[in-house]
Amino acid sequence: MPLDPECRMLMDQLQGTMRPFHEMSVAEARAAIGALADAAGTPEPVAHVEDRTVPGPAGEIPVRVYRPEGVEALPVLVYFHGGGWVIGSIETHDPLCRHLANAVGCIVVSVDYRLAPEHPYPAAVEDAYAATAWIAQNAALLGGDRRRIAVGGDSAGGNLTAAVSLMARDKGRPHLVFQLLVYPVTDAPGTGDHPSYRENGEGYFLTTEMMHWFWNHYCGAQPNAADPYLCPLRAKDVAQVPPALVVTAEFDPLRDEGEAYGRRLREAGVPAEVKRYPGMIHGFFGMGGLLAGARQATAEASAALRSAFARL
Repeated sequence: MPLDPECRMLMDQLQGTMRPFHEMSVAEARAAIGALADAAGTPEPVAHVEDRTVPGPAGEIPVRVYRPEGVEALPVLVYFHGGGWVIGSIETHDPLCRHLANAVGCIVVSVDYRLAPEHPYPAAVEDAYAATAWIAQNAALLGGDRRRIAVGGDSAGGNLTAAVSLMARDKGRPHLVFQLLVYPVTDAPGTGDHPSYRENGEGYFLTTEMMHWFWNHYCGAQPNAADPYLCPLRAKDVAQVPPALVVTAEFDPLRDEGEAYGRRLREAGVPAEVKRYPGMIHGFFGMGGLLAGARQATAEASAALRSAFARL
């Protein structure tokens, strides 16, 4: 189908007001994504929000804990924000995490992992795994149920979600019940046959040039695509990871690698649903205040999480 009219209006506004990230300095790009997030909608109230830290491999990792109404031990979603491992933060994803906490009825812990280029790969994935392991072990301190821990994230955060799921399997802990992969990065740009890069690499917010800019900051111009924690699609074995929902957008250069990862999961016997949202662009999932497609996607993702948490 054609580009969604609401997405087209948003794209027209962005093209007139914001330079592409790859034409900015890192500091400028971080400020720009913050301004864009501020325009995405008014954050909804959550019963309790707390900023704290958890232990990490290079010091304390900041996290933000969202707890909705409820007195019982609640399930927990550990969330990793997007932004190409270079931009994005707890603040840019605050509205989305608030919404997910209320819609799912779970605690959401948003992880402020270290960013590149100051902290290149594997800093982000090491922080993401360490935070997840600590949260699972100490869920009761947060009012959570350690038997019901899920991970999720968008874009680069989706990459970290897949990597943490693989790492948890490889290390034997923690036990995860679900992974929410929102237009995840699963492959390095230029290393696979992904037609969506050719079809959507220009004109739809995220571009091929931006992806190379992000990758160069994160892991250099020649990433080790065989590293499964960097490129999960290239993992030799993806069996025995948590069930998954993979969300993709029709007009997104990352569409095909996300869907390919979903197919690999299913081929390995992992229950995995792949849901492509027609007419949508990269980044739409967190724009519920602007896009009807985003409201549909977050509602369906929330339902999938509720179902996963209810299986115990």
